[in-house]
Amino acid sequence: MRSIPTVTKNLLIINVIAFIAMLVMDGRGIDLNNIFGLHFFMASDFHLYQFFTYMFMHGGWEHIFFNMFALWMFGCVVENVWGPKKFLFYYILCGIGAGVVQEIAQLVSLCMTYHLSLGDVFSLRQDLAIALNGWTTVGASGAIYAILLAFGMIFPNERIFIFPLPIPIKAKWFVMFYVVVELFSAMGSGGNDNVAHFAHLGGMLFGFILIRYWTKHPEVGSGYGRNKGQQFFDRMRNSWENRSHRSAGPASGSRQAQQQPPRRETDQQYNARKKREQDEIDIILDKIRKSGYDSLTKEEKQKLFDAGRRK
Repeated sequence: MRSIPTVTKNLLIINVIAFIAMLVMDGRGIDLNNIFGLHFFMASDFHLYQFFTYMFMHGGWEHIFFNMFALWMFGCVVENVWGPKKFLFYYILCGIGAGVVQEIAQLVSLCMTYHLSLGDVFSLRQDLAIALNGWTTVGASGAIYAILLAFGMIFPNERIFIFPLPIPIKAKWFVMFYVVVELFSAMGSGGNDNVAHFAHLGGMLFGFILIRYWTKHPEVGSGYGRNKGQQFFDRMRNSWENRSHRSAGPASGSRQAQQQPPRRETDQQYNARKKREQDEIDIILDKIRKSGYDSLTKEEKQKLFDAGRRK
């Protein structure tokens, strides 16, 4: 767990704790998924906080295992490129966005199933409130799919395996494959397979919009790059913060030498040092693209982590 970046590690821990709590409380007759899961907004047991809490609840062992595996596999890389604050903001916002899209999809499904107009639905809200309580969404899948999208946009040519394909495919095709699968599944299932396909698509939609916004406004995104996530490091290279200072005299020198203030780097020295740092980061990123994050040494992971903290 030490090699897992902070936010990804804590998200894994929180999700596992929430799942264990759900199992324990279920044995005592308390359904936490019903309390914290996202209900349809017209249902009598809908609450606004559920837009946040639903993404930490899961429906079973298989559900949480695959979500947490994907979070670990792709979240580690994305967080190390973006930094913890930006990664957490992206994760939470896309999770909430996935819930919003799922609510809209349920509203459209309600109208189509019972041949109702929006006016009819809202006028019958009180009559439908109890009947709609069973429409509950749980799981981190919307936020996880957004992370898959982010990985594919940061490293579009990174080759990854998809079971059962015998050969690796590029990340950009991997993302497109999942978009197509989810879209066809959403249209074909009619909501009868107990999978929130529109939440998955919603998470990716919000992720795409957010990344595109950061691309056009890098001063807001603070790092998402037009060149596979490296604008973050380009901005860091040109930043004036964290300038190092060199001591002007030996530790054992005279009193006057010891009190002499440190001498600032010249612009030439500063630019040369920043170029060396950028070259090191570029080498590490190329290694991630070719061999994956786990191929990095402890020192390389630390350098990438330190670079992310200096954003």
